[in-house]
Amino acid sequence: MTLSLEERLNQILPRITSRDFLDSKGLGNEIGFWIFDYPPDREMDVRDFLSGTVVPTLGKQSPAIRCALVDLLTLVTELLEERKLLDKAIAMQQTKGNDGALAALRSVLKEDKLAQKIAYLHDIAALDLLVLTGVGAVYPMLRTHTLLSALHPIMGNTPLLMFFPGRYDGHSLRLFNTLAEDHYYRAFRLVPETT
Repeated sequence: MTLSLEERLNQILPRITSRDFLDSKGLGNEIGFWIFDYPPDREMDVRDFLSGTVVPTLGKQSPAIRCALVDLLTLVTELLEERKLLDKAIAMQQTKGNDGALAALRSVLKEDKLAQKIAYLHDIAALDLLVLTGVGAVYPMLRTHTLLSALHPIMGNTPLLMFFPGRYDGHSLRLFNTLAEDHYYRAFRLVPETT
Protein backbone atom coordinates (compact mmCIF):
# COMPACT_ATOMS: atom_id res chain seq x y z
CA MET A 1 0.00 0.00 0.00
CA THR A 2 1.36 3.40 -0.99
CA LEU A 3 1.15 6.09 1.66
CA SER A 4 0.21 9.68 0.87
CA LEU A 5 2.51 12.47 1.98
CA GLU A 6 0.03 13.36 4.72
CA GLU A 7 0.07 9.78 6.02
CA ARG A 8 3.86 9.79 5.99
CA LEU A 9 4.02 13.18 7.76
CA ASN A 10 1.71 11.86 10.47
CA GLN A 11 4.18 9.05 11.19
CA ILE A 12 7.09 11.42 11.86
CA LEU A 13 6.27 12.34 15.46
CA PRO A 14 5.62 8.80 16.72
CA ARG A 15 8.93 7.69 15.19
CA ILE A 16 11.16 10.52 16.35
CA THR A 17 9.75 10.60 19.87
CA SER A 18 10.27 6.87 20.44
CA ARG A 19 13.07 5.81 22.78
CA ASP A 20 14.42 3.43 20.13
CA PHE A 21 14.85 6.33 17.69
CA LEU A 22 16.35 8.71 20.25
CA ASP A 23 18.71 6.01 21.54
CA SER A 24 19.56 4.81 17.98
CA LYS A 25 18.56 1.27 18.96
CA GLY A 26 18.08 -1.45 16.42
CA LEU A 27 20.44 0.05 13.86
CA GLY A 28 23.17 -2.57 14.11
CA ASN A 29 25.80 -0.08 15.31
CA GLU A 30 25.02 2.25 12.40
CA ILE A 31 24.89 5.97 12.89
CA GLY A 32 21.46 7.43 13.59
CA PHE A 33 21.09 9.39 10.36
CA TRP A 34 17.59 9.54 8.94
CA ILE A 35 16.12 11.09 5.82
CA PHE A 36 12.53 12.09 5.22
CA ASP A 37 12.23 12.46 1.46
CA TYR A 38 9.22 14.09 -0.14
CA PRO A 39 7.99 15.44 -3.48
CA PRO A 40 9.74 18.79 -4.10
CA ASP A 41 6.47 20.46 -5.10
CA ARG A 42 5.20 19.80 -1.55
CA GLU A 43 7.98 21.86 0.09
CA MET A 44 5.59 24.37 1.67
CA ASP A 45 3.38 21.61 3.12
CA VAL A 46 6.41 19.95 4.71
CA ARG A 47 7.70 23.27 6.09
CA ASP A 48 4.29 24.08 7.57
CA PHE A 49 4.04 20.64 9.17
CA LEU A 50 7.55 20.86 10.57
CA SER A 51 7.17 24.34 12.08
CA GLY A 52 3.53 24.03 13.10
CA THR A 53 3.42 20.48 14.41
CA VAL A 54 6.76 18.73 14.84
CA VAL A 55 8.95 21.37 16.47
CA PRO A 56 6.30 22.66 18.95
CA THR A 57 5.39 19.10 19.97
CA LEU A 58 8.97 18.05 20.74
CA GLY A 59 9.29 20.65 23.49
CA LYS A 60 6.03 19.48 25.06
CA GLN A 61 7.13 15.88 25.46
CA SER A 62 7.80 14.60 28.94
CA PRO A 63 10.69 14.87 29.30
CA ALA A 64 11.13 17.53 26.64
CA ILE A 65 13.07 16.43 23.57
CA ARG A 66 15.99 18.79 23.06
CA CYS A 67 16.04 19.49 19.35
CA ALA A 68 17.99 21.91 17.20
CA LEU A 69 16.53 22.88 13.84
CA VAL A 70 19.15 24.00 11.31
CA ASP A 71 17.92 25.69 8.14
CA LEU A 72 20.86 25.29 5.78
CA LEU A 73 20.03 28.45 3.83
CA THR A 74 20.06 30.50 7.04
CA LEU A 75 23.33 28.84 8.06
CA VAL A 76 25.00 29.64 4.72
CA THR A 77 23.65 33.21 4.70
CA GLU A 78 24.84 33.89 8.25
CA LEU A 79 28.26 32.43 7.47
CA LEU A 80 28.61 34.69 4.42
CA GLU A 81 27.43 37.71 6.42
CA GLU A 82 29.92 36.98 9.22
CA ARG A 83 32.73 36.91 6.69
CA LYS A 84 31.34 40.03 4.99
CA LEU A 85 30.92 38.10 1.75
CA LEU A 86 27.16 38.07 1.21
CA ASP A 87 26.95 41.33 -0.75
CA LYS A 88 30.09 40.42 -2.68
CA ALA A 89 28.64 37.00 -3.52
CA ILE A 90 25.41 38.56 -4.80
CA ALA A 91 27.34 41.08 -6.91
CA MET A 92 29.62 38.34 -8.23
CA GLN A 93 26.64 36.20 -9.19
CA GLN A 94 25.24 39.12 -11.19
CA THR A 95 28.52 39.83 -13.00
CA LYS A 96 30.15 36.39 -13.31
CA GLY A 97 27.08 34.18 -13.20
CA ASN A 98 26.28 31.21 -11.00
CA ASP A 99 29.37 29.20 -11.90
CA GLY A 100 31.76 32.07 -11.19
CA ALA A 101 30.15 32.87 -7.85
CA LEU A 102 30.09 29.22 -6.81
CA ALA A 103 33.74 28.74 -7.70
CA ALA A 104 34.70 31.79 -5.64
CA LEU A 105 32.66 30.66 -2.64
CA ARG A 106 33.66 27.00 -2.70
CA SER A 107 36.45 27.35 -0.13
CA VAL A 108 34.15 29.24 2.25
CA LEU A 109 31.23 26.85 1.87
CA LYS A 110 33.11 23.58 2.23
CA GLU A 111 30.87 21.04 3.89
CA ASP A 112 33.37 20.21 6.64
CA LYS A 113 33.46 23.89 7.62
CA LEU A 114 29.66 24.00 7.71
CA ALA A 115 29.58 20.86 9.86
CA GLN A 116 32.00 22.55 12.29
CA LYS A 117 29.80 25.66 12.28
CA ILE A 118 26.77 23.54 13.20
CA ALA A 119 28.76 21.99 16.05
CA TYR A 120 29.86 25.46 17.19
CA LEU A 121 26.29 26.78 17.23
CA HIS A 122 24.72 23.73 18.89
CA ASP A 123 26.00 21.54 21.68
CA ILE A 124 25.45 18.30 19.77
CA ALA A 125 26.09 16.05 22.79
CA ALA A 126 23.38 17.88 24.76
CA LEU A 127 20.78 17.41 22.01
CA ASP A 128 18.33 14.57 21.58
CA LEU A 129 17.93 15.32 17.87
CA LEU A 130 19.36 17.54 15.13
CA VAL A 131 17.04 18.40 12.22
CA LEU A 132 18.34 19.76 8.90
CA THR A 133 16.07 21.65 6.49
CA GLY A 134 16.58 23.98 3.54
CA VAL A 135 18.37 21.37 1.41
CA GLY A 136 16.78 22.52 -1.85
CA ALA A 137 17.39 26.19 -1.12
CA VAL A 138 21.16 25.78 -0.81
CA TYR A 139 21.65 23.77 -3.99
CA PRO A 140 24.11 24.03 -5.76
CA MET A 141 26.13 25.84 -3.10
CA LEU A 142 26.10 22.80 -0.84
CA ARG A 143 26.05 19.06 -1.47
CA THR A 144 24.04 17.31 1.20
CA HIS A 145 25.70 13.90 0.89
CA THR A 146 29.08 15.56 1.55
CA LEU A 147 27.65 17.52 4.50
CA LEU A 148 26.22 14.33 6.00
CA SER A 149 29.62 12.66 5.66
CA ALA A 150 31.26 15.64 7.37
CA LEU A 151 28.74 15.39 10.22
CA HIS A 152 29.47 11.69 10.92
CA PRO A 153 32.37 12.28 13.34
CA ILE A 154 30.58 15.23 14.97
CA MET A 155 27.19 13.74 15.78
CA GLY A 156 28.27 10.97 18.15
CA ASN A 157 25.09 9.23 19.39
CA THR A 158 22.78 12.14 18.60
CA PRO A 159 20.33 11.24 15.82
CA LEU A 160 20.10 13.48 12.76
CA LEU A 161 17.00 13.89 10.60
CA MET A 162 17.28 15.61 7.23
CA PHE A 163 14.22 16.72 5.27
CA PHE A 164 15.01 16.12 1.61
CA PRO A 165 13.02 17.48 -1.38
CA GLY A 166 13.54 14.62 -3.76
CA ARG A 167 14.09 10.90 -3.57
CA TYR A 168 16.17 8.76 -1.26
CA ASP A 169 16.04 5.03 -1.90
CA GLY A 170 18.48 3.97 0.80
CA HIS A 171 21.39 4.08 -1.63
CA SER A 172 21.34 7.43 -3.35
CA LEU A 173 19.95 10.94 -3.02
CA ARG A 174 18.23 12.46 -6.05
CA LEU A 175 17.54 16.13 -5.33
CA PHE A 176 14.31 17.46 -6.90
CA ASN A 177 13.83 13.96 -8.40
CA THR A 178 15.74 15.16 -11.46
CA LEU A 179 19.37 15.88 -10.63
CA ALA A 180 22.06 13.25 -10.93
CA GLU A 181 22.17 10.82 -8.07
CA ASP A 182 24.63 11.31 -5.21
CA HIS A 183 25.41 7.95 -3.68
CA TYR A 184 24.95 7.87 0.06
CA TYR A 185 24.45 4.64 1.97
CA ARG A 186 24.64 5.57 5.62
CA ALA A 187 21.16 6.92 6.31
CA PHE A 188 17.80 5.29 6.79
CA ARG A 189 14.48 6.42 5.36
CA LEU A 190 12.39 7.67 8.24
CA VAL A 191 9.01 6.82 6.70
CA PRO A 192 8.95 4.74 3.51
CA GLU A 193 6.21 5.36 0.94
CA THR A 194 4.95 1.80 1.04
CA THR A 195 3.94 -0.38 3.94
